[in-house]
Amino acid sequence: MFWLRLMTWLSLKLGRGASRIVLLGIAAYFLAFAPTARRMSRGYLKRALQLDAAGDVHWTALYRHFLCFASVIHDRVYLVNDRHELFDIRVHNQQLIDDLVAGGQGAFLIGAHLGSFEVLRAVGRRQPGLRVAMAMYEENARKINAALTAINPSAQQDVIALGHIDSMIHVHDLLAQGTVVGMLGDRSLHNDDTRQVDFFGEPAALPVGPFRMAALMKRPVLFMTGLYQGGNRYDIHFETLADFSAIAPHGRTLAVQAAMTRYAALLEHYCRAAPYNWFNFFDFWRAPASQQASPSAELP
Repeated sequence: MFWLRLMTWLSLKLGRGASRIVLLGIAAYFLAFAPTARRMSRGYLKRALQLDAAGDVHWTALYRHFLCFASVIHDRVYLVNDRHELFDIRVHNQQLIDDLVAGGQGAFLIGAHLGSFEVLRAVGRRQPGLRVAMAMYEENARKINAALTAINPSAQQDVIALGHIDSMIHVHDLLAQGTVVGMLGDRSLHNDDTRQVDFFGEPAALPVGPFRMAALMKRPVLFMTGLYQGGNRYDIHFETLADFSAIAPHGRTLAVQAAMTRYAALLEHYCRAAPYNWFNFFDFWRAPASQQASPSAELP
């Protein structure tokens, strides 16, 4: 927290342009001294850049990957402090989110550790009627709240901690108020149910929980990603993912499976479009068999 507060203070005092110089050193440090992250970056980029089996990822691509990650984290300082004028944020398929807000019934956004989710919150703060809350596990919620408080103590963040008895009631109440509830669908905890999906031509395990929650709440779901394009530009993309509002109980499992398959396809599409925005620095294609959800398990 000390270093985060110090970096925040320096960033706000020096300005975005001057403080970004530090990011060059941060990216170089991880390139030199983070062998596990370097190996995982290489494995991912080989898939995303569509290199053949004999091709290798040049060190400059690894450096660019780390630098993109550092840049997005750094920009969070300004976005959380409402310095939106520093950025060129372009929204694609905005009509999708506008229609959901106009309907007033609430909806789910399922994103990934791809680009920045904070740029969506920036758009939400500028657009009347759009309130965005994030649902995540309690430990993650505690960490993100601590980090955001260090960046801006007065920042009011809507973070729903899952895992409590009343968590689902809280989510339901927010949806009833027309809130858009965001979740990340590409990481799971050790005890989560997961399901294998095809991702870059190989099986990868995705958590079932976010899709199952949307199905149980009978709400429409959009895919969302905020891609960093270099400089000060971000492109926010919305895509239709699923609509569980009219799904009969006995059809939920198949609907969840279809939504997860489409999610993986959209994730792959945007990874290819902006390959250096992928921030899962671990072996994404390895999953313990104990985590796999039974394909025959029917949702209640």
